[in-house]
Amino acid sequence: MKLVRDGIPEIIEADGSWCLTRSVSSVDEHVELLELKMIEETQEFIENPCYEEAADMYEVFRAICLEFALSIDSVHNVAAEKRAQRGAFFDKIVLERVD
Repeated sequence: MKLVRDGIPEIIEADGSWCLTRSVSSVDEHVELLELKMIEETQEFIENPCYEEAADMYEVFRAICLEFALSIDSVHNVAAEKRAQRGAFFDKIVLERVD
């Protein structure tokens, strides 16, 4: 059992196979399944960094934002503000210790 894109059951059936599906029963279940899906998609991206895998992670991220009523445009804006104030992750800095 896993969360799949909306069109996957139709694609499976168009290929001549049969599948059993159900709808998510609660917000909590949906969030849990989205978390698992993000882990799955992130692992796939790590194993094969490409646009397709990045797009899969992005689509799951969009669904998570939607579930929590977060505008993706606002997320982009906040990310840009944080990048301007605190930087990004481009310089490969590792914090080893703070005294």
